[in-house]
Amino acid sequence: MNDMRIIQTELDGAVIFEPIVYKDERGFFMESYNEQIFRKLGFDVRFVQDNHSLSVKAGTIRGLHYQLNPKAQTKLVRVTRGAIYDVIVDIRKGSPTFGKWKGFILSEDNKRQLLVPKGFAHGFCTLVENTEVQYKVDEYYSPEHDRGILWNDPALSIDWPVTNPILSEKDANHPLLADAEINFVWERTL
Repeated sequence: MNDMRIIQTELDGAVIFEPIVYKDERGFFMESYNEQIFRKLGFDVRFVQDNHSLSVKAGTIRGLHYQLNPKAQTKLVRVTRGAIYDVIVDIRKGSPTFGKWKGFILSEDNKRQLLVPKGFAHGFCTLVENTEVQYKVDEYYSPEHDRGILWNDPALSIDWPVTNPILSEKDANHPLLADAEINFVWERTL
């Protein structure tokens, strides 16, 4: 039984998972993650850490974050309360989509999950108050490898749903893509 639908994105390796949701008068049930199903679908990722964030105010941007190799992370992102505009940027040198971005709405209602492969910067903007985001990663957090790109880099021209976001000091001071430390190289997937 396949309890997950895959939606391909325009960026190689990044996909949306749409779980099958069983609803009745009591509420709903769904499998948010099943290693056997992911492997059967061709995704051989071993997650080692779950992260959970709460953003109290709408218009909060977190990102654009990534970790350098050898501590790069694949992420499986979902929203358990509220809604976000989730953005990924291809930062794999040599990729035909290097520097391109794509945005997705993830919400507690649509229950979609975004698989963010290694070699992508990731960030999101909260669309409603008290939004909770949970994501799995396949590598532990490493402060020495933690990097970012400025959320409003003009070279990226990301169409964020906010012009004056709430940012951490760290996120407000990330470098532009042209100045960012990147050690990802694109490899064609079959």
